[in-house]
Amino acid sequence: MKDNQPELKQRLSKLQYEVTQKNGTEPPFHNEYWNTFEDGIYVDIISGQPLFSSRDKYDAGCGWPSFTKPIKEEEIAENQDLSYNMVRTEVRSKTADSHLGHVFPDGPGPAGLRYCINSAALRFIPKEKMKEEGYAELLSLFDEE
Repeated sequence: MKDNQPELKQRLSKLQYEVTQKNGTEPPFHNEYWNTFEDGIYVDIISGQPLFSSRDKYDAGCGWPSFTKPIKEEEIAENQDLSYNMVRTEVRSKTADSHLGHVFPDGPGPAGLRYCINSAALRFIPKEKMKEEGYAELLSLFDEE
């Protein structure tokens, strides 16, 4: 999707473009989804591919949406990020090749991972709208156990 830069500049907000295409970061605690906890899924703002479920979201206290795991591992690419004199693991969406955020080994759960994701890279689809938006096959994520 990198060939589509002029279209993306038109379609995305300045912040969404900066985050997804220029590896930017939005401010903590001042972004759309850091404090959203209703049932639903988070999809890639560019491709619409499902990335994360609200069932795997938790408050990490960092000011960005944090998740323990992606919906589909195969939709996430990880790269070493040495920017800002740090060693981190960048998370990108495979389909759109857009920057999402970073993954850290300090999360809860069996894998101990924290996917720290920029809201600007995501679009939230509430559970009650998933069917009409074409994500009915993922409603099983919200079945009671």
